[in-house]
Amino acid sequence: MSSNDRQLLSFGVFLVIIVVGILLALAGVIGWGLFVPLVLVLSGCGAISLAGLQAGKAQKYERGAFSTITIGFGLIALGVAWYVFSFGWLYALIVILLLIAALAIATGLKRK
Repeated sequence: MSSNDRQLLSFGVFLVIIVVGILLALAGVIGWGLFVPLVLVLSGCGAISLAGLQAGKAQKYERGAFSTITIGFGLIALGVAWYVFSFGWLYALIVILLLIAALAIATGLKRK
């Protein structure tokens, strides 16, 4: 899959995520305050699935799959932290610090 195909796929997935968020908000399943965290979490899941498609097929001067997975987990953690911020800022800080710790461990184990 070429880089242009991946970019088009990413854009299409992002538009579907926006539509799903709008539909859930209009149906009353989520409030409009949860629209952005939902989009962030679903975009992170989309980035992780894109990294799965690109694993082992990295081209020269292209972002690696590990980097894309890291961005996906970062988006998910940001969306979750945004949501739990309503319960207290300390919970949001815990989510962010937990993500940083997990990424540090994963990066340490990845290196040979």
